[in-house]
Amino acid sequence: MSKARSTTGTDGRALPVLPPERDARVWARLVRVLFYTPGFLAILLLKTGEPAGFGITVELLMLTSAAAVVGGLYIGTQSTDAGADGSSRIGTWSGSLIIELLAVVPFLCAVPSLFHQLANSTLLHTPAASAVSVTLGASELLPAVAILPFMLYQLAGFGTLHYVVPKPINWALNIGILGLIIASYVGNRLGNFALEKAMGGLLVLGMAVTVFYGVLKLKEMQADYDLRCPAKESK
Repeated sequence: MSKARSTTGTDGRALPVLPPERDARVWARLVRVLFYTPGFLAILLLKTGEPAGFGITVELLMLTSAAAVVGGLYIGTQSTDAGADGSSRIGTWSGSLIIELLAVVPFLCAVPSLFHQLANSTLLHTPAASAVSVTLGASELLPAVAILPFMLYQLAGFGTLHYVVPKPINWALNIGILGLIIASYVGNRLGNFALEKAMGGLLVLGMAVTVFYGVLKLKEMQADYDLRCPAKESK
């Protein structure tokens, strides 16, 4: 069984509720997945899609890969051994926050539009490519279903954001994420790429601001915890 954290500081006041300890090796593997998968999908889109219909899909996929690398940098700084400071103690949490909001969210925003573009690619639907013309209809939305378990992940307390902001703000942020993803997809589907870029840009900007605040908040919480509940020196 894991050792429970202290909930009350030396001054008698409640200590900050920090995220649980997480296995950095799992997040490191996720970094590899999020680095290679979006790149493969971007290449697939560039080879088979219609450039006029790309919108910001390729940019979102590249952001996913780049943010995964940056998140990996933070995870690599994690340490609780001798010489560890406040920053190194929150390395995995900070990296996971970056991956969740600046890698997974843009990826989920890009996938529905990407699949719509592939499903309607004239290159894939020429007589030489296929003898049968297939209309997917509503089944184009199937990849977007992945957004729902991500919302559950965020709102049920699995996500790092749950520990950084109050519950009402967490709900508001995630409802905003869902709304902007839907608006961006609708813009791409209707060929209104100005709307898609505006919604996608607002989504990325919001996630960047949230990550910036979240990392600093985690560091502040860790510093407060260490100040009012100093670690016992090993004998």
